[in-house]
Amino acid sequence: MATKEKRAVLGVTGGIAAYKAAELARLLVKKDISTIVVMTEHAKRFITPLTFQTLTGKPVFSDLFSQEHYDLNHISLAAHGEVIVVAPATANIIGKMAAGIADDLLSTVLLAARAPVILCPAMNDRMYAHPAVRNNIDILRNRGVQIVAPGYGELACNTAGTGRLAELDEIVEAVEGTWTDKDLAGERILVTAGPTREPFDPVRFITNYSSGKMGYALATMARRRGAEVILVSGPTALPVPRGVDFVGVESAVEMRDAVMSRLETVTVVIKAAAVADYRPASRAGDKIKKKRGPLTLELERNPDIIGEIGARKGKRVVVGFAMESENLLANAKAKLLAKNMDLIVANDLRQAGAGFQCDTNVVKILDLQGGVETVPLMDKLEIAARILDRVKALIDGRAG
Repeated sequence: MATKEKRAVLGVTGGIAAYKAAELARLLVKKDISTIVVMTEHAKRFITPLTFQTLTGKPVFSDLFSQEHYDLNHISLAAHGEVIVVAPATANIIGKMAAGIADDLLSTVLLAARAPVILCPAMNDRMYAHPAVRNNIDILRNRGVQIVAPGYGELACNTAGTGRLAELDEIVEAVEGTWTDKDLAGERILVTAGPTREPFDPVRFITNYSSGKMGYALATMARRRGAEVILVSGPTALPVPRGVDFVGVESAVEMRDAVMSRLETVTVVIKAAAVADYRPASRAGDKIKKKRGPLTLELERNPDIIGEIGARKGKRVVVGFAMESENLLANAKAKLLAKNMDLIVANDLRQAGAGFQCDTNVVKILDLQGGVETVPLMDKLEIAARILDRVKALIDGRAG
């Protein structure tokens, strides 16, 4: 069965960040999103229409009165886009949108739009902080326009401040989210991710190979589906997913405290972190110097976080993970029952495409009724969606 085409209109206005819109257009096309670009005349002073036409394979529009490709361009383009994203959005276009002014093609398209609109402000920090701009953004947010706030960083005027166009991955995530059903709205989901670090002196620690990618994918997908998400993560190199309540921790004890202090506020717990089972029994105050002979470390057990969660589960849905190198199903089933989980996601680290560091995974999802769902090799975001489908089914079943 053919996948329905996703369609976006990308509005580009006249700011220095217009050059980043070219990469944004490329990223949208890479996500199989058919993208048509509408430029203001000022945007064309920063970057040429030919650049966008080459990247998208589509004609680029800027003239309100030209009908070369579409009848009544502003109406047809507004109807074409299932989502309209403006990046960069200058103070000028923000003011026009707030006031309902339509004096060029882009502002007219925006006034005629019925699709979701995503606005990505980018400007000098003083302009962004001006009360008129802040008020206009608040007006648009109250009308349902989604605002992807700018970040802090170096600006074109050789100063630093808040006004830098948001990271492109963050904008793409906002666009992707418009095609996702918000079937988890009203749920508050806590996800753990990444490894823990267990130090034995000021510079060295025990850890594992977890990249955190599976947990971050779960947090991202849960947020896309409308849930309020708390992400408790050990150290990773990953960007924090957009829109989540992020709690960074280092050790297993810190993760345990962060999770248990928030347990009463959540409806679902998905424990995807690779928590160290043991930690050094003592920590040296100074760096341990290399000496002749072996170094012996005494280890002690870390807290059993998923066991504590299971003991206080109540009506919450609890999902755990089991990474194994042998007896996958038997070990996963034993853990599922012993820890009082509802589901356990098991994978074999020896299987190609699974295990640590990969962008893909191959898993089996076990439930308390003895069911085993085999999920073949796929991207971790897709795996996350399958896991959340099972979570949603449990929530619905309990509500029924």
